[in-house]
Amino acid sequence: MPSHAPPGTPLDVELLIEARWVLPMSEGLPTLDDHAVAIDAGRLLGPWPIEEARRRVRARRVLALGHHALLPGLVNAHNHAGMSLMRGFADDLPLMTWLNEHIWPAEAAHVNPRFVADGTRLAIAEMLRSGTTTFADMYLAPEAVAEVVAQAGIRTQLCTPLIDFPTPWAADFGTGLERTRALVERYRDHPLIELAFGPHAPYTVGDDSLRRLLEARERLDLPVQMHVHETADEVEQGLAKHGKRPLQRLFEAGLLGERFQAVHVTQVDDTDLAMLRETGTQVIHCPQSNLKLASGFCPVERLRRAGVNVALGTDGAASNNDLDMIDELRSAALLAKGVSGDAAALPAIEALAMATRDGAHALGLGDRIGQLRDGFEADLIAVDLQAVNTLPVHHPASAIVYAMNSRQVSHSWVAGRPRLVDGILCDSDVEALTRMAMEQQRAMAATSQSGEAQ
Repeated sequence: MPSHAPPGTPLDVELLIEARWVLPMSEGLPTLDDHAVAIDAGRLLGPWPIEEARRRVRARRVLALGHHALLPGLVNAHNHAGMSLMRGFADDLPLMTWLNEHIWPAEAAHVNPRFVADGTRLAIAEMLRSGTTTFADMYLAPEAVAEVVAQAGIRTQLCTPLIDFPTPWAADFGTGLERTRALVERYRDHPLIELAFGPHAPYTVGDDSLRRLLEARERLDLPVQMHVHETADEVEQGLAKHGKRPLQRLFEAGLLGERFQAVHVTQVDDTDLAMLRETGTQVIHCPQSNLKLASGFCPVERLRRAGVNVALGTDGAASNNDLDMIDELRSAALLAKGVSGDAAALPAIEALAMATRDGAHALGLGDRIGQLRDGFEADLIAVDLQAVNTLPVHHPASAIVYAMNSRQVSHSWVAGRPRLVDGILCDSDVEALTRMAMEQQRAMAATSQSGEAQ
């Protein structure tokens, strides 16, 4: 879409947003004071200095945000949205105990398409309220998730759950691949939904399944997202069973590359680092979940210095326990400094890049979202920095990462459609969500008590 009209001929646009600061998050472009962007037909125009913007466009509506920062909508690159209904269900446990003795039995007892749809609705409301406009989801009943996403108007990479044992979604790995193909056909042209393969982890996917995954990836041309090197125990088990580290096994299977999204990656030796760098594999960092499950520390600064693209995700609410990317930003920035022993590691603006531009790149959407650039899709948020906890604002990126809380997200748009206005969710019945969550909690509690009684 052109953004430059002949002198004296302003463009007609739907909305002009004037802000105290604009953070475009484009490589090398600084924070801009007193700038504006326009939205028309779901796309961005600008940014320009406010006075120039008023000459360039004739807006049907003007939104003046005199003490706000505008930035791209946040990209939550890894989530299990339906698990929001398991928030706080099994806390303070190591990963494999948490999975084997609590989460997987609870899923067997409770998870069905309605449960997943309800949990996803709750998750989307939380994410939109806290500045996320795109998320990658890896969970059961993806058909139900797709319907909720389409109604909610949030951008999504839907990673279909693939695992070697039966699940409520598919009887086996091959069935999951076929159901993925059907979803691709159904949503191929949807403007907000992208499909990806979501094999669970190397320890739940055998070599034959990896071969079938590679064939299906070549046929359907989809990215792959997978939990990889989440814990030291996972690596040790892989060595014991296969005689090689899980990442090496994935490399030999031909899966690593720019369209492979490795989630967690807390265990990285020199060989791992070389494989990640040379293949261009994406890494998705989930700091709070890794901390809570004592899974380990992703060496973010070491990866970034080697040229590996690192994105940011919350993981699911069952292990985080929130989906607040503003909170995740702060954890990522602080943890990078502590792990590397370098106070200059992952500065605020680079942490924001992880959650915007780099997250979009990791999901294969970097040419459409993640930056405030002319012609990009209008996925953006406004944050109000005039609050006692963020004043004075010497550097907006610093205020957002180190001082702001997500309640200061005032507006959000996805493809130009407002999703949050003055802190109020659009098209979302919060009271109904509250009632639903309480009903699901009571049902899970009753089942747990019944099981304990037996």
